[in-house]
Amino acid sequence: MDATAARRWRRLPRTESPWLHEEVASRMAQRLQWFREPPSSWLHWEPVLGGLQAHARLREQLPRATWHVMAERLPEALDATREAAARSWNPMQWRRSPADHTLPADGQVAMLWANMVLHHEPQPQPLLQRWHGLIQTHGFLMFSCLGPDTLRELRSVYAQAGWSEPAQAFTDMHDWGDMLVHSGFAEPVMDMERITLSYSSAEALLQELRGLGRNLSLDRPSGLRGRGWQARLIQALEAGLPRDEQRRLLLSFEIIYGHAYKPLPRVPVSASQSVSVDTMRAMLRAGRG
Repeated sequence: MDATAARRWRRLPRTESPWLHEEVASRMAQRLQWFREPPSSWLHWEPVLGGLQAHARLREQLPRATWHVMAERLPEALDATREAAARSWNPMQWRRSPADHTLPADGQVAMLWANMVLHHEPQPQPLLQRWHGLIQTHGFLMFSCLGPDTLRELRSVYAQAGWSEPAQAFTDMHDWGDMLVHSGFAEPVMDMERITLSYSSAEALLQELRGLGRNLSLDRPSGLRGRGWQARLIQALEAGLPRDEQRRLLLSFEIIYGHAYKPLPRVPVSASQSVSVDTMRAMLRAGRG
């Protein structure tokens, strides 16, 4: 994956969330009922990309939890997720500033929520380790991303035409589970499903894909393509993609869901061992619990 192109994509200004991301987030939110206790605090990683409607539903679903935001474009993300300040009868409070939803003072939350983010990350292992550091002991991570069967019909059309791949390769869910364990998480649970979307035309399909991401493959063409190539692409899509009974074009997406806990830190047994103050406090709190 091209790291520079991935960074540019993440830093693009956004005011709306892709429809598919909102749909995936709503399905991921249903998995919160699997946890016996709702989180007391949560961090939304890239909320505009992950889903602003989903953010509002999470706040309703977790009314007692404090929430926080982390994003490449943090001021815009805070403005997009922050509720309007309540109008007070007291004129002295009319200019009251809204609450700040950046990271808490201790820098940790009970749940980190990352929807449809990881498949845009060229170095996922360091990011998973960073997320591990932002989660409290016994807290958990919930995430979703695209899997390797995503755009398989589109990849077939490109292969038949002799073109390079239309998108970077996506990681298998078993590899995500291994990376979670290597990053310090415990009891990872991975799941996947396939969502098939239908489109009235190739133009509508391409417009949808532009909102979902970019081709971040290192093997993508280096130069810009003209209108002639675009016309050939549309013709190839209309002729090569499968259709449903209503003659609408079909394109499938593999969605991977995952969650994992942050366990107590393990202290290696040796003749002499140094333990940080934060680690000792976490172990003592767990012992009292």
